[in-house]
Amino acid sequence: MGCDFPHTPPPRRYTEPMAQSALLEPPRAPPPPVVTDDIVVFEGATWADYQRLLEVRGERPVPRLTYLEGVLELMSPSRPHESIKSMIGCLVEAYCMEVGIDLTPYGSWTLENKEAQRGVEPDECYVFGDVPEPERCDLAIEVIWTSGSIDKLEVYRQLRVQEVWIWKRARIEMFALSGEHYTAVARSNFLPNIDLDELLRFVDTKPMTRAVKEYRAALEARGVGAGES
Repeated sequence: MGCDFPHTPPPRRYTEPMAQSALLEPPRAPPPPVVTDDIVVFEGATWADYQRLLEVRGERPVPRLTYLEGVLELMSPSRPHESIKSMIGCLVEAYCMEVGIDLTPYGSWTLENKEAQRGVEPDECYVFGDVPEPERCDLAIEVIWTSGSIDKLEVYRQLRVQEVWIWKRARIEMFALSGEHYTAVARSNFLPNIDLDELLRFVDTKPMTRAVKEYRAALEARGVGAGES
């Protein structure tokens, strides 16, 4: 007794050999997500708007606020951003301890000038010497992990910060205030003998205590010690 089956198309046949690698290779994992800083920019903001946001934020560390002539930037730094700025700061402090230079850290001190219509909060900043009540920092350190819309050097220029270090893409550029403008310099005015390439070798070392220990050992190995700035 015959059975009638519904019509089905014939199977497809391929004459080309199969790529064996496609069968043997495991599926590729998707690339890790890109971690960025969270940046929001407001244009047409007044000085009063800037002051109000500082007041609302209070003592919380984020968002960091930058103001330049009507442009207000709010930035919540990512974990890599925070790690890099903290490690640079720890290593700078270790260097100063090793060579006997007095400095005081002021973290993200809010620097502002209403007449100049500028305000900024560095990633790290320092005052050198024994200055009980400084008006501004001597050195500001900025990490550019995600580019914002405000030229930080233009903000610092009118605030009269004498030296700014900018980390970007695993390099640090140094800028010193000369007259009314910043110029790129090869040596720090405050730490003329610091080797930033050497310092940067330890930024990714974890934990921080190991990084500082190994950095200080490297300084000692090349004869850097108290009395040498």
